[in-house]
Amino acid sequence: MKAELITIGDEILIGQIVDTNSAWMGQQLNLLGIEVYQVTSVHDNHEHILKAFAEAEQNADLVLITGGLGPTKDDITKKSLCEYFGTELVYHPEVFEHVRSLLSSRSVVVNQLNSDQALLPASCTVLHNSAGTASGMWFERNNTIFVSMPGVPFEMEAIMTEEVFPRLIKLRIT
Repeated sequence: MKAELITIGDEILIGQIVDTNSAWMGQQLNLLGIEVYQVTSVHDNHEHILKAFAEAEQNADLVLITGGLGPTKDDITKKSLCEYFGTELVYHPEVFEHVRSLLSSRSVVVNQLNSDQALLPASCTVLHNSAGTASGMWFERNNTIFVSMPGVPFEMEAIMTEEVFPRLIKLRIT
């Protein structure tokens, strides 16, 4: 199995943050015997994101995407995924309840931006984020698996460890 890693965010490209996600995922995938074919970083631009998805689908069996899932206007990954997979955002009450519970435990009042975290592409399998409010998303198309996760490292690591790795191991065994 070959993987491509895509990181989304202007903050990576301008050196504001260092992409530790790709290094961690590369190490973990190597332990599973999954070859990382390429790492691509793109800025918060819809067309650039779509182009990266299309290129990755041609190169890899597994595309792991991080970033752009927050509640701010420049976080456009969910909308880009909807366009790429020909689907729409739908409300997931179980995700909203998780967001509400997590924020309440931190004494944060849920606002509309937080509520929008429960809007996810209809055609994805939702991956629970035990560490934060942005759910992961699993898609399959043309024998390629796409997984989109938050860019926050500890949230991405939680989703990879609790949701993605068990699914990948199961796929390789069956």
